[in-house]
Amino acid sequence: MSHPKNPSPNLYFVAITGKNQEIWGKIINNFTNVLGKVIFQSKIFNFSDFTSYYAKEMGEELKKGFYFFEKLISPEYLVELKYKCYELEREFSDYSGNRIVNLDPGYLGLAKVILSTFKDYAHRVYLGKGVFAEVTLIYKNKTFIPLPWTYPDYKQFEIIETFNKVRSWYKERLRFAN
Repeated sequence: MSHPKNPSPNLYFVAITGKNQEIWGKIINNFTNVLGKVIFQSKIFNFSDFTSYYAKEMGEELKKGFYFFEKLISPEYLVELKYKCYELEREFSDYSGNRIVNLDPGYLGLAKVILSTFKDYAHRVYLGKGVFAEVTLIYKNKTFIPLPWTYPDYKQFEIIETFNKVRSWYKERLRFAN
């Protein structure tokens, strides 16, 4: 029989998609109070190469980058972080109410990468307060691997390598935390 126990704290990240990278620093500063400083950043890549999903609202030629934060926090914080991202998207919207940035929060554990969303689907689990979680990468054979529903940009070699590098840092940090 298993017994309840507290999960390990996780390493949180926020993926930013938008055109105007000049405001990304202001957005990141909104997270450092709780999540700590940025310890890793992915390459900035052309998100529009993968999808036109946000084009109508945010325009063409969108860029995307992942920002990983130093503080390790329990997994249930994901619901609160999703709402913080939602508030910032609204705060940084244009005069007509269209977003100029999309913020996707998630966390990394030793075995998986979790994303949050307000949209339900077959592979998503409800967390509460309108927020769902999805396992988007799993760690197997010494690397993160995508799943059938993993977004194409998360499947990029460079992004997988970034998550692997961050996992190594996280694993070491957990070792010293215990």
